[in-house]
Amino acid sequence: MAIPILDLTRQYAAIKPEIDAAIQRVVTSGRFILGPEVEALEREIAAYCGVKHAVGVASGTDALLLSLRAVGIGPGNGVIVPSFTFFATAGAVHNAGATPIFCDIDPQTFNLDPADVRRILTSDGGTRPTRHGSPTQIKAVIPVHLYGQMADMDEIMALAHEFNLYVIEDAAQAIGAEYRCLLQRAADHGRRSTARQAGAIGHLGCFSFFPTKNLGAYGDGGMVVTDDDELAERVRMLRVHGSKPKYYHHLVGYNSRLDALQAAILRAKLPHLDAWTAERQRIASRYDELLAGVPGIQLPYRASGRTHIFHQYTVRVLDGRRDALREDLQSMGIGTEVYYPLPLHLQECFVHLGYREGDLPESERASREVLSLPMFPELAPEEQTYVAQSIRSFFGSSSQP
Repeated sequence: MAIPILDLTRQYAAIKPEIDAAIQRVVTSGRFILGPEVEALEREIAAYCGVKHAVGVASGTDALLLSLRAVGIGPGNGVIVPSFTFFATAGAVHNAGATPIFCDIDPQTFNLDPADVRRILTSDGGTRPTRHGSPTQIKAVIPVHLYGQMADMDEIMALAHEFNLYVIEDAAQAIGAEYRCLLQRAADHGRRSTARQAGAIGHLGCFSFFPTKNLGAYGDGGMVVTDDDELAERVRMLRVHGSKPKYYHHLVGYNSRLDALQAAILRAKLPHLDAWTAERQRIASRYDELLAGVPGIQLPYRASGRTHIFHQYTVRVLDGRRDALREDLQSMGIGTEVYYPLPLHLQECFVHLGYREGDLPESERASREVLSLPMFPELAPEEQTYVAQSIRSFFGSSSQP
């Protein structure tokens, strides 16, 4: 049995008339860059996330870069980022002219560890060497909501307030995830809990619509969300070479426009997103049951007060057997992936920053142990059973839970 880690053709087959109609609508209109489709998607994403503004850009990577530029990040600044994440998080910091300051992760959620953020902020008075050797002032933090579960935003926002930092949420893998924030009541200084969507808690939130994402386009695409009017306007200018109106440039920006075809496709998919998320969560719960008690496997952790949307179902494979298990599953036709095999602080392009193996032990351990299993809403029960039975067979645990 061949089981891919993701099969987008099944999704397309299920909603083909809606997708085809959306594409035809754009082709007939002759409006291919920005325009009414993008504006409509921006309104719909803003409403979905519970924010005032959403600004469509060319990719999730550009969403990060333009957000950094919008808050004034540049040469001489440092930005705290988790080391265990996709490269774009740190790459955007570098391409903004700033220095990524790598932080370790919480071993349960794989997300940025607020205690390590505090260590960084207090160890050297909030400064670090830049790539040119001169001191840099830490000005922002980018929590990544990895695999579909949000980072500890209460602690991160408290640190941001204490140290006067911007918070830019990298929610590329987490659209629709929720977090029950503790908010201060001005009247009585009490605290109340309220659910907030990924991307809606920090100063800016960034989404990717890469095809493999839970809400994916048929090409690149991204979105920046915020409640801040001024920051939203700066992102809007930055995506069109810093101009407003056209040909009058207040900033040196970028060519980072979301095209109308991708916006129309995303608009067709957005009404299905919550149902797809529910299916992912159901599949994750079934994996939990099928893999319960397997020696050598640590199942995904759900943090209290947060919803996990399972962009990936990622297990830990202990005792150094991850790569052997992956090879065994591959031989049986089962697709898997390692997100991510080398933490960012040990990547060759960042060697000049002076990090060494052992500096961020939880990030390094995760890179040796994580394995993502097939996960998409259309995954059939018999396919899931085959995956679980194959894993049990590898570990010599044939009995079912």
